[in-house]
Amino acid sequence: MSKPVIWIPRRLSDATIARARRDYDVILTEDDTPGTPDEIVAMSSRVDAMIPCHSERFSAEVVARLDPRLRIVANHSVGVDHCDLDALKSAGIMVTNTPDVLSDATAELAMLLMLGAARHAVSADRLVRQGEWDSWSPSFMVGKQVTGGRVGIVGMGRVGRAFAEKARGFGMEIHYHNRSQLSSEVEQGAIFHRDLDDLLEVSDFLTLHCPATSDTIDLLDATRIAKLPEGAVVVNTARGALVDEDALLAAIRSGHIAAAGLDCFKREPGGNPAFARHENIFMLPHIGSATVSTRDAMGFRALDNLDAFFAGQEPGDRLV
Repeated sequence: MSKPVIWIPRRLSDATIARARRDYDVILTEDDTPGTPDEIVAMSSRVDAMIPCHSERFSAEVVARLDPRLRIVANHSVGVDHCDLDALKSAGIMVTNTPDVLSDATAELAMLLMLGAARHAVSADRLVRQGEWDSWSPSFMVGKQVTGGRVGIVGMGRVGRAFAEKARGFGMEIHYHNRSQLSSEVEQGAIFHRDLDDLLEVSDFLTLHCPATSDTIDLLDATRIAKLPEGAVVVNTARGALVDEDALLAAIRSGHIAAAGLDCFKREPGGNPAFARHENIFMLPHIGSATVSTRDAMGFRALDNLDAFFAGQEPGDRLV
């Protein structure tokens, strides 16, 4: 019996590619460039399944043009804001994602960004790297101490809880806002704020870990940024759409926000060139899940979902 045909538009981990080729007929885009809408549509008549990344966008317009042969989109990501889920459901195409496996990797990167932003990582690295470090004084490069600080976590899902676990190691006082309060066993002493504005008012450090939806676009706008304490540090490893970048820049310029650590931006790839003029903005190119073990786990999770689907079973990570 012939194997199902799958399209992998981006270069996934070697272990993932090897397993995929063992079990499926694989069409791999060797140049590792994002699949365009026309490529997605054209490929839909050649394959039974796709393993796209966040770079492949399944808008309603794209979905309306897909060939009926395509039966499942097994995302190599947790976030699925690149997929119009309603359109895919109406087209009878199953959608899965890869939760759980990247929580720790993303949370540790959020901690890196928090520490780097708070302790002048960008300007300090430049100073040493360019041979400009020629003096020292007690007032030199004085930053904001993370240990013992109050951190507000927006979104206490898997990544938010993984971050909270790491923040406890720094003795931080943990506050959080979530759609619903966690059990006391899961909270482990974290303080719940039903109202986001209440959380902001006590967050000397704020880290975003919620999905990008129609309700959360520009969640952190000028009004909400103003509610943060003077000198707060903002971290975003979730989605660029959560932050009003103009409002954040204004708060950085005014000094109301002392620093920011960002792994995601409104425009990706590329980011926001205006941020580059501020050395108190520590930036990374959306690499929250970029560890060998995590990328292997993400690829295997996507393949697990395909294996279940083609075996006539319910994929564990089915969304629609």
